[in-house]
This record gives sequence, C-alpha cells and structure tokens, in this order.
Amino acid sequence: MTLDLSLHPCFNKHTRLRTGRVHLPVAPKCNIQCNFCNRDYDCANESRPGVTSAVLAPTQALRYLDAALVKAPYLKVVGIAGPGDPFAQPEATLETLHLVREKYPEMLLCVATNGLNAAPYVDELARLQVSHVTVTVNAIDPKIGADIYAWARDGIAIYRSVAAAELLLDRQTKTIRALKAAGITVKINTIVIPGVNDYHVPDVAEEMRSLGVDIMNCIPLYSVKGTPFEHIPSPSAEETKRLRARVAEVVPQMEHCTRCRADAVGLIGEAQSPELIDIMRACTSIEAAATPERPHIAVASMEGMLVNQHLGEAEQLWIFDTSLGRPSLIGKRETPEPGGGTARWSELADTIKDCHTILVSGIGRKPRWVLEQKGLRVIEMTGLISEGVGHMARTGDIPASMRKTFTSCGSGCQGTGAGCA
Repeated sequence: MTLDLSLHPCFNKHTRLRTGRVHLPVAPKCNIQCNFCNRDYDCANESRPGVTSAVLAPTQALRYLDAALVKAPYLKVVGIAGPGDPFAQPEATLETLHLVREKYPEMLLCVATNGLNAAPYVDELARLQVSHVTVTVNAIDPKIGADIYAWARDGIAIYRSVAAAELLLDRQTKTIRALKAAGITVKINTIVIPGVNDYHVPDVAEEMRSLGVDIMNCIPLYSVKGTPFEHIPSPSAEETKRLRARVAEVVPQMEHCTRCRADAVGLIGEAQSPELIDIMRACTSIEAAATPERPHIAVASMEGMLVNQHLGEAEQLWIFDTSLGRPSLIGKRETPEPGGGTARWSELADTIKDCHTILVSGIGRKPRWVLEQKGLRVIEMTGLISEGVGHMARTGDIPASMRKTFTSCGSGCQGTGAGCA
C-alpha cells in the first residue's frame, strides 16, 4: 500500500492543523542518561519527552489506538517516542509496530530514538514501512557530548564521559546512514543548551547534512527540576529564532515543535485530552488478571474493610486471594520503611511479587512508575474491599463508580499539557 507521507504533521507544517499523531508509550527503559532528562510520570499538564501518564504493553497499545481513532479519526500517524528509548527494549517497540501495521495498513509509522541501539533494527523498520525516524543528536564533538550525557549503556557495559559520547556518536552515525540507505525520512532533534552546545549546533547541522538527513529540529532546553541542567535557563524565543535561521541555511528546519510527550495525542500544540488520557490509563488494566505466579491482590487499608489509605502512608498491605471468585484474606505484609526513595518501592514490589494488582486510595508518581515497571497494576479507588476485589475476581476490573478520577499532578498545576513553563 502506498502511504501518503505528506500527512505527517511533524514533517509537514501545512498539515499540522488537520492531521494528528498519537504516541504509544510502550518503551519505558532508556540506555543513556542525559543531563537534561528526568523521565517523570503521571503529570498530565507537563509537555516534554520522557513524560507519560501510563506505560502500555503492545496489545494494550493497540486497544488504546482503536479507542483513540474512534474519538479522534483525524489521527494519521502512530509514533513510539518513549518514555525511554524505543530500542532499549526493542521487542515491545517492534511488536507494537507489527500490530499497528497489520491492523491499520494506511497508518504512517514513526519512531524517535537516541540512535544508540537502533541500527540493528533498521531493516525491520523498513519492512514495516516505518516512514519517519527522528534521531536526537546533541553533539558531534565527544568532549561536548561528555557534558551532556552522564552515561550510556551498551549491553551490560556502562560508558561514561567522553567514552559514552564517542560510542553514542558512532552508533548515531551508523543509524542515520542505514536509515537513509533504506529510504526512510530522517529528522534530527538537537537540544539547544546555553553554554554547553548552543555554539556547536551549526557544526551538528553541517555533519547531519553530510549524512543526508531531511530536516532538523533545534529544540530549546526545557529546564527540568532534579536534573544537572535544572539551573540552566532556556534559550529565549529570539535566540532560538536566530539560531534556526542560521542553521536553516544548512538543513531545513522544523519550527512548529511543541516538545511532544511520550503519550502525546491529537493535533500538534493542542492540549492533552483528559478523555483520551483516561482511555489510555484504562487500557493498562486490560489483561491484568491472576496468573499462577501472581494470583493475589494487595490493598492499602487502615482496617481491612475499606480501600482508604494512600500507599505512602500504609505501614502494611492486606493480601487477598480471588481464586474462588470471591475475596479471601490470606494475610498482611509490612511495607518498607519510609525514606528509601525509589529503592523503597522496588523493595515493596518484591514483597508483593505474587500480586498482580494493588488497590490504593492514592499514590505518588514515582511509586506508581516503579510498581508498574515491576509488572503490578495500580488502581486508585475508594469503597469496600469486598466490592472492589470481588468485582475484580469476577470481571478483571473494578466498577467505574469506585475508580478515582485522575487529577494530574496536584491542585497547583493548572496547565493544559502544553508545558508547565
């Protein structure tokens, strides 16, 4: 089937107001650590790469796409852009692309990657008719790259400083050459970091032109709290405009970027749809059922009758078996002591590794992230344990009336998904 490549709104500014894209967040892991990146979780009002309201399995992603197309039939592009790197965990990425291509042969497919581990999969991308790939290249001088990347992981080997930047640049070059040889349109993203690589961006553009890239996107640094670059101010609009004009003499520029989230959906620049966020998060519950290895449900409760405790405040969890089609309490387990950060939630996940679901009245972004990466389904709800767990035992889900509505990152965050800044 011949694809209409002009419909991709990121590569064609003339179609961005009438065709949309949907990013399927199926790639949670990353193989590099950038000094500007913090893969936050569950903030619906923040628009930047690395942020998503859920991580989906490939089959869940397809069901979400089915539902999204009903609500937004103008979606013409399916992309995979994280929240990590699509080729840090390539199996999920490729399975998702296979599923989408089989069911929606007319859909444009695209991927955004750092390029470290993408080259081995270029032939498969071409076979799947992935038409557009974005590679983020922030430096072609390893000494500059060493200031941008904390580390890079290749298999089990960890590279740091200049060695990490050299490895990454070598792999990026091989990836771009392979993509162009396969006839795939290539966009380069370059994060413009004042005092670090801003003066170096024209050099990046020259090198990318020599590799035959099609378009370049100079993205102003988004200062993210908790990162080494959090105190570096973003380039001004005027500085960005001047840089893009200079670089446009070398490589055509994308000038309508909105720093898309890993779960971006809709038209470029429009606010995240709360309805589609709810649909996506509901899809994480599909297939979350008891297995021989995970037959139980954990509950955060003060007295064992109601789901009425925030996970961060729970000193113990109540563990229920549902194998007989009704809740049966099998015991209680203490939660790890507060103050351990991410390690606390990893320890908790190991404590309840025989559970497929945890019911809580509230949960923070980081705990949810860690628990879901460990294979646990997390549901925020209120009401009787017997009703919630019993309904799950019978149907695999809780009643909609018991589910707490997602309210993003707090009452103080009033954004629209177009960026908290």
